[in-house]
Amino acid sequence: MNDSGPAPSARRTELIESAYAFALEHGMGDLSLRPLARAIGSSASVLIYLFGSKDDLVRALLTRARADELAFIDRLTADQGDHDLPRTVVRTWTWLTDPAHRGVLTLWAEAYSRSLLDPDGPWSDFARSTVDDWLRLLAAAQPPRRRRTQAGLAERTLALAVLRGCLLDLLATGDEPRLSAAIRQHVDALLAPA
Repeated sequence: MNDSGPAPSARRTELIESAYAFALEHGMGDLSLRPLARAIGSSASVLIYLFGSKDDLVRALLTRARADELAFIDRLTADQGDHDLPRTVVRTWTWLTDPAHRGVLTLWAEAYSRSLLDPDGPWSDFARSTVDDWLRLLAAAQPPRRRRTQAGLAERTLALAVLRGCLLDLLATGDEPRLSAAIRQHVDALLAPA
């Protein structure tokens, strides 16, 4: 559905929240309208009426997932105070390792992968948008003069790559101590004099 259309109905909002809770628990890879509708107390025809198509429902779910991600980024950006990239990396990693966020992070990984595999489908541009979101957070953590340089761009790109790689490894293995040690080593490198 188009964001410029009328405000969503209360029922649509209720169903997107229920569908989002379902997706956090079950993923979206094999999302089928009838089982989803049954699980959230609706019908496939109501979902089609409210969302337009299965692809539009997937887009709405991805928008909802991204809203959680952006809310965290906005909170972290507001709380940063001094420009401190190492501290931002540590705070981000702390959020990523919180078991309460496992569902949204697993959904993020699924959506990120699907965005790469199906660039023209409902997942399109999800991966690129999240990269831009996280780079914006990391740029805000750099001193203004640093963030405008190629070295600053490389620094935040590396920080994002380390965080994303460790997150994917964490989702795959659950080995938080090993990965937190890797994050600490990266932070030490950021703190080292240039």
